[in-house]
Amino acid sequence: MQNKNLKIIAGAAVLVVICSVGWQIGACELANVELRDDMHDMASQLGARIGYGNAFSDEDFRNEVIRKARKYDIQLAPQQVTVVRNGEGIQATMYLAADYTVPINLPGFSFQLHFTPESGIKPT
Repeated sequence: MQNKNLKIIAGAAVLVVICSVGWQIGACELANVELRDDMHDMASQLGARIGYGNAFSDEDFRNEVIRKARKYDIQLAPQQVTVVRNGEGIQATMYLAADYTVPINLPGFSFQLHFTPESGIKPT
């Protein structure tokens, strides 16, 4: 009987660890997808293309990416955000990218997940 209880407790502990890892990884993946979607929306610059609103500087876009990332509990430094403009006016394209890692911590073990969300294809 004791052996059976020990197996149940060990199985429950393993299940808790698996759920914890899954939850942490899932939350990080979801935050990354949300940030990528926001970057895609920002890069499309719809307002600037139709003459509605002011055009942002590269630094403004960089700061906006950092602000959006913070909303998803992603900490970015300015050097982790890439802003590339190509062309001008209605033909302008914008590329935004970020490069960051997120620690996944477990009792006695931790590792890092690496993410590189982008707004689209990098212009050449």
